[in-house]
Amino acid sequence: MENSVGIVKLEYAKFSQATDIIELESGQKLGPITLAYETYGQLNAEKSNAVLIVHAFSGDAHAAGYYAGAEKPGWWDDMIGPGKAFDTNKYFVICSNVIGGCLGSTGPSSINPLTNKPYALEFPLITIADMVKAQKKLVERLGIKKLLSVCGGSMGGMQALQWVALYPEMVASAIPIATTLKHSPQQIAFDEVGRQAVMADPNWQQGNYYEHTQPERGLAVARMIGHITYMSDESMETKFSRRLKDEAYSFSFASDFEVEGYLRYRGDSFVKRFDANSYLYITRAMDYFDLSDGKLFSKPEKVNTKFLVIAFTSDWLYPVYQSKKIVRALKHNNIDVTSCEIKSTYGHDAFLLEVKEQSRLISHFLKGVYLNGK
Repeated sequence: MENSVGIVKLEYAKFSQATDIIELESGQKLGPITLAYETYGQLNAEKSNAVLIVHAFSGDAHAAGYYAGAEKPGWWDDMIGPGKAFDTNKYFVICSNVIGGCLGSTGPSSINPLTNKPYALEFPLITIADMVKAQKKLVERLGIKKLLSVCGGSMGGMQALQWVALYPEMVASAIPIATTLKHSPQQIAFDEVGRQAVMADPNWQQGNYYEHTQPERGLAVARMIGHITYMSDESMETKFSRRLKDEAYSFSFASDFEVEGYLRYRGDSFVKRFDANSYLYITRAMDYFDLSDGKLFSKPEKVNTKFLVIAFTSDWLYPVYQSKKIVRALKHNNIDVTSCEIKSTYGHDAFLLEVKEQSRLISHFLKGVYLNGK
């Protein structure tokens, strides 16, 4: 656990007052809500060193450190800790699970207080903006009036952009990584295929499967599709090529190739920790996300947020051109933005794997924001 934040504990913030009810973009209301979150480092006396990490689609609040007795660290442990990109000797780092999720925060698998049963499809459709509104409640409960930075990759990058769109006065800097201002038709198409795989599983039962069996095969297939988009042709060639699991073809529909076995393993392991209905809700939230065509800033003249936009050359799920559109939109509104295109063969997963270059960029960027803010 070298340079680790060490043993961490998942915490829960419950918002049950009438004033805590969230007005959703759909026009519906949601409350009470619970947000699962973790924090690392110490909040300074001025409360000026808080960094919010926002996770990708299947992520959770466990971004760094270890749970007691666990061998695997949080999903961005290489980036968060003493001396790392998000240096916990300097910064107070927060990460929460999004609403609509299934890993501690209120979502379709949570108990509906009106029925004492899981919400299932009675849970209202949520958007990226709704996720951010819930996060704002957590940040305010922690006594923080302004975040030093909001950072995330993929869907996390969407949330970082949405934070500035909704609450620019609360965000000193934003670091959207491998993300977009809106989903393209191709990105929506991949999400729809995943949703259809889930809903085609006989065990889905119109979302009412909680007393029975989760639609495991459908959800596993959806995850397999997703994993293909997270990698690149080059990274799959390097990792798998056409290597066989055994010495010869089985002349059956078993997993002959290593890549087949990998995808099946990923699909089977995913269903053990993720809820099928959350898959539907969160992918729909990403598809609805759209900050293009001037919707990023309603009053750009009042935005003082500094941006660092990062993209990866081999990312074909969120291609470089989409990050360039973010940069152009920021420059068009005279927003302070630095951008970097990192050479990588890892595909979309590069935001989780290209630690060295991201650390250098983010450390330098945050240092400048922090010092200029004092």
